[in-house]
Amino acid sequence: EPRRVAARAAARRITWERGGRVGGEVGYAVRFDQQIGPDTRIKIVTDGVLLRMLHDDPFLEQASIVIFDEFHERGLNADLALAMVRRVQQTVRPELKIVVMSATLAAEPIAQFLGNCPIIEAEGRNFPVDVSFIPHEDPRPLPEKTAAAVAGVLERVTGDVLVFLPGVGEIRRTAERLAGLAARHNLAVMELYGDLPAEQQDAVLSPADRRKVVLATNVAETSITIEGVTAVVDTGVARVLRYEPAAGLDRLVLTKISRSSADQRTGRAGRTQPGLCLRLWTERDHIARPAAEEPEVRRVDVAGPVLQLAAWGEQDAARFPWFESPSAAALEQADALLTRLGAIKDRRVTELGSDMARLPVHPRIARLLVDGHWLGEPARAALAGALLSERDPFLRERPTDPHNRPRLAVHRSRSDILDRVIALEDFDRRGSTGWEIGKLNVGAARFTLHVRDQLLAILRQDRSHHAPRDVSTGVPPRRPIPHAEREVYDADEVVLRCLFAAFPDRLARRREPGSRGGVLAGGRGVRLAEQSSVMDDDLFVCVDVDADKSESLVRLASAVDREWLDPDRMTTEDEFNFDESAERVVAIRRTSWDGLVLDTVPVALPSERKVAETLAAAAATRLDRVLPPDESFTGFLTRVRCLREWMPQVQLPALDYDQLRALLPELCLGRRTFAELREAPW
Repeated sequence: EPRRVAARAAARRITWERGGRVGGEVGYAVRFDQQIGPDTRIKIVTDGVLLRMLHDDPFLEQASIVIFDEFHERGLNADLALAMVRRVQQTVRPELKIVVMSATLAAEPIAQFLGNCPIIEAEGRNFPVDVSFIPHEDPRPLPEKTAAAVAGVLERVTGDVLVFLPGVGEIRRTAERLAGLAARHNLAVMELYGDLPAEQQDAVLSPADRRKVVLATNVAETSITIEGVTAVVDTGVARVLRYEPAAGLDRLVLTKISRSSADQRTGRAGRTQPGLCLRLWTERDHIARPAAEEPEVRRVDVAGPVLQLAAWGEQDAARFPWFESPSAAALEQADALLTRLGAIKDRRVTELGSDMARLPVHPRIARLLVDGHWLGEPARAALAGALLSERDPFLRERPTDPHNRPRLAVHRSRSDILDRVIALEDFDRRGSTGWEIGKLNVGAARFTLHVRDQLLAILRQDRSHHAPRDVSTGVPPRRPIPHAEREVYDADEVVLRCLFAAFPDRLARRREPGSRGGVLAGGRGVRLAEQSSVMDDDLFVCVDVDADKSESLVRLASAVDREWLDPDRMTTEDEFNFDESAERVVAIRRTSWDGLVLDTVPVALPSERKVAETLAAAAATRLDRVLPPDESFTGFLTRVRCLREWMPQVQLPALDYDQLRALLPELCLGRRTFAELREAPW
């Protein structure tokens, strides 16, 4: 199943159909949660769990059939897992059976990929749904117009209402708008999204003693049935992952859903009886929408899948038989990042990469966790990894009302992530936090701590026998690091070092002391958010970046000490430049790390020829500023040019700008300034 909610719901449904209990004949395994027993014969898993199974058991020797449900969602993990299972079937297990299921997917391409397998159609029993659009665009904020639409729909149906919203923030604000209506009509306003605790998800899917209004993300679009729903209110938007090259990571982008997704959502209202669907966009807008969603394999970072393939023994992801291959640029980007993280070398997985591939997180977070384990702070690294993997439990804005923060302390730890780690540790101990990071979402905080515990358990279970690694290079040191020597790094510094190891390609240098501006390798500008506490250090990594056309906003940053930089990646070179204001050639020594200029210092000018070449290049574009200004020279030029025109038979030179420029290399020898060049024997 593509989603955790769907996997648990399917396990419960099949168990109900066959009798028994979940964890018996039928079980499920999702990220950080499973009910599997010794008698389990039908294991319902998410695609991420299936990838982990393929890592631990490359031939899936305990499985006879693998069924991919709701494949039309085209998640990246599902695409990868299908291709890997097909590879197993073609090479070592021809008896393994593969079934791909979907209500909307074009069947022919996938059947061809599976060796022209049979296509079986099973007609469903959907009831008719009355679909309507709004007559014109509604300019009101999304929560406001959604709440108004729900109120209108409740008057037209007697059953429950399912509302599709793009994210948790919109869900919460819509719930606030519906609070009065719910109180007057005894409605149960319920939330449904992927990170919701399992027991709360179960409550949404179970029958209730009053009418329900379920505010859901697109987790409710397929795979699950909410009993009693007879109406759908569809906002027509969703947040989807999309790779942002300027930021170097996937970002959730608000986008209009496709016509196919709209049809899927509409069908939720006709599962048990006739219903209606109100779409909060115009019919004209609907016609202009894409027919189907763009597969994730075309729009997200593929570093994780490439690492999985490398750990699985596939050296060339470009030649791997994908159902639909990522772009060459995406594969190159993934290869470069994994090489930079030390996970692969010459397209082969390293020992470090094998450790990282075992962890159910992005390779960056995996590197952070592995290094945190070896530097003696696995719990703190796991909490930092959980914070970066899950929804931020802190609101972005710090409280501004002094009456709301009389006892809060401003903690400046040189790292916005470490600030959050310390605040959550405080919350874990006391049930509250005294650090001024922002308003804490208690539910999200508890979920983040739960993820920390799960990551920590996996770290301790899967710890390797490899030697500890240098956190700046990813390469095992010449000798193991004794425990006593690890203690030279305090707990805070370990987190900062691990963050740098996870984001080495996002190192930035502050433009000037006290400034929020910085520059990345290549010269791209960044600006630290006003809430960032990283204000004193010259170097920092940009962990959470909101890319813009001109200057990217760094929401979360973490300081880096210069001595942590791998000296093998440091380069020093002397450059000759022309100082425009002084009109002279100067030499600077530029020190860079992975393309990021760390500092420039003036040095003595070297060989005369290189100086002359630099001066000549500058003078060639500013010829009027280097020609002698005296009348004898200008008069001479005038006489020669006139004679050339009046007496062409003499064949005098043109002495135009091109011929004058040709003299520069010789005239610049032994000279360093425009002033000296003007005194040359022109």
